[in-house]
Amino acid sequence: MPTNMDITRAQDRADREALLRVAFSEISSDVDRAFDMLLAVPDDPRRRLFEAMRHAAIGGGKRMRPLLVKAAGALFSLDKVQLVRVGLAVECVHVYSLVHDDLPAMDDDDMRRGKPTVHKAFDEASAILVGDSLHDFAFEILTSEDTHPDPFVRINLVHALAKASGASGMAGGQMMDIVAENEAFDLAAITRLQQLKTGALIGFCVEAAAIMAHLPPEARTGLHGYAHDIGLAFQIADDLLDIEGDAALTGKAVGKDAAAGKQTFVSLLGLERAREQAQMLVEQAKAHLHHFDARADLLRAIADYVIERDH
Repeated sequence: MPTNMDITRAQDRADREALLRVAFSEISSDVDRAFDMLLAVPDDPRRRLFEAMRHAAIGGGKRMRPLLVKAAGALFSLDKVQLVRVGLAVECVHVYSLVHDDLPAMDDDDMRRGKPTVHKAFDEASAILVGDSLHDFAFEILTSEDTHPDPFVRINLVHALAKASGASGMAGGQMMDIVAENEAFDLAAITRLQQLKTGALIGFCVEAAAIMAHLPPEARTGLHGYAHDIGLAFQIADDLLDIEGDAALTGKAVGKDAAAGKQTFVSLLGLERAREQAQMLVEQAKAHLHHFDARADLLRAIADYVIERDH
């Protein structure tokens, strides 16, 4: 017989899943609608580039990063339209990184988000230009007054995203990932790799809301801790999916890390310890939000989602 605690937990999970379904549906619609409007195909020789950008950016994907921006912004009752624009900017950087990662010179993948990768659907040159253009488009969005009226907020957003996406963030982590194919990395090195490759952009999503809310640095500690912990938990979950996941659900190839001989959290910790570590990080992340009220419920639900997802 289920206990009262079991029933309560089941209800809490059902409520959380309902909250996430609505939130993901709304942010996906917002992001796709914005991309559809902003990436209108011109009637000139650039047509193929815009068609390829739309192929990469519209439809599919979890849109977790834009949702994180929106959820963090809810803590401070920030303007939803402005939050969607910041989320769109970080999604541009995320999608550009996927397009470039999928190229033959990098991961050489054929499928992404359940459809052919850009270099397969179009060609390698187009894929390179798509990534370049989406990267630049992110900063075009952030520098617009439609994103925020305060120029100091806008320049701080640009600085934070540039740092999170460059050599001190995502690109630096990707370089470490390439090196990891030929060198043995220990747990500390893998953690550093993933903090840069995956965690930096996730950190920006939460930091962006703090910037827009004019939050002083000393008041951002809890948010930074939350972003740090879910970033690592997210990557451990990705490593688990690479071993146990279904390509039909993930929308991309699985088993590639092991085939490439890369060290991962799972290869170093083992399946069970990796799961335990991910769960501990999620609980720790939620604990960082203890001083927020129900406005942080979506952030808490996202923390649980990162290790419960199947794609």
